[in-house]
Amino acid sequence: ILFGLTFSGLSSLLFGFAGDIRILYQLVVIVGLLSRMAIPAHDAMIADILPDEKRQEGFGILRVGFNYAWIFGTALAGLIAAQSFLALFIIDAVLSVTVAIILYQYLPETKPTVSHTEENKNDSLFKTVIGYNVVIRDLAFMSFIFAGMIALIVYQQQYSSMAVYLRDVHNISSKSYGVMLSITGVEVVLLQFWISRTIRKYSPFLMMMLSAIFFLVGFGMVGIVGSYALFILAVITITIGEMIFFPTSSALTANFAPADMRGRYMAVAHLAWLIPATVGPGAAGLILDGSNPDQLWYIAAGLCAVSTFGFYTLHRWLGTQKRFIPTQTESTASTAS
Repeated sequence: ILFGLTFSGLSSLLFGFAGDIRILYQLVVIVGLLSRMAIPAHDAMIADILPDEKRQEGFGILRVGFNYAWIFGTALAGLIAAQSFLALFIIDAVLSVTVAIILYQYLPETKPTVSHTEENKNDSLFKTVIGYNVVIRDLAFMSFIFAGMIALIVYQQQYSSMAVYLRDVHNISSKSYGVMLSITGVEVVLLQFWISRTIRKYSPFLMMMLSAIFFLVGFGMVGIVGSYALFILAVITITIGEMIFFPTSSALTANFAPADMRGRYMAVAHLAWLIPATVGPGAAGLILDGSNPDQLWYIAAGLCAVSTFGFYTLHRWLGTQKRFIPTQTESTASTAS
């Protein structure tokens, strides 16, 4: 986490002072390789801190924090950039390093204590990489990742091809699209706590299936409706699926992982983001350039149906295992007593 914050600050400064497009291309490659290194550590730390029955809510709280940053950070960045783009990058760097210093001083290590020999404490990079074999050979977990990747290929269209489609096919301006995204941010802030608290008592694989159904309905609507109000309703529907999908997915990953391998499992889980982000926008662009751009959303709905079936199959396969059965909270257990 400290490395991620420090690297974020350094990369912001480099972007701010880069004066040549060729330098920017090189920076983008480096940042693309390293910018998400800290995210598995964030998720592993939440899994370390919270008991099983609280993890879903914990990941939901994390998402609310991100969406507060989304709402206020983008607005503040716009005000700063209007005065100076360089100032925007410098302020970002200072904030990143400041947070790193605060965490170094006050945030304790949460990694579970596991019995190791002195040799294991000093594992080489090679041994660490080899350790990922355990994750990749976990057939149940990799099946879960694959089902999630199918849904995420569709979900990421909301932040790439949807804007192009709405502009070119329905003449909806970038400003109006920005309003739609702002609505989704407010929706997460207002509803994420309640949704996380509500769904934690149900089978997590069925909740993943439900989220894929919301994606199916929302993205399917985009290819059918034609009014701005209905497009807003579509993204609201997608966001409900998002609020179920991401906290549940992170909690499930923590439950799949042995305590001393949470970071590795989380890292592999984040491939479910990176691979769709690599292939999804390009594939969507080819479809949008075809004779019927609406086909993109029909295909998206079909992929969500495949993901829905995948999560239901996982529920039938793994749903009775103790680690995937919802745990009663203390308050619920007291009421039952």
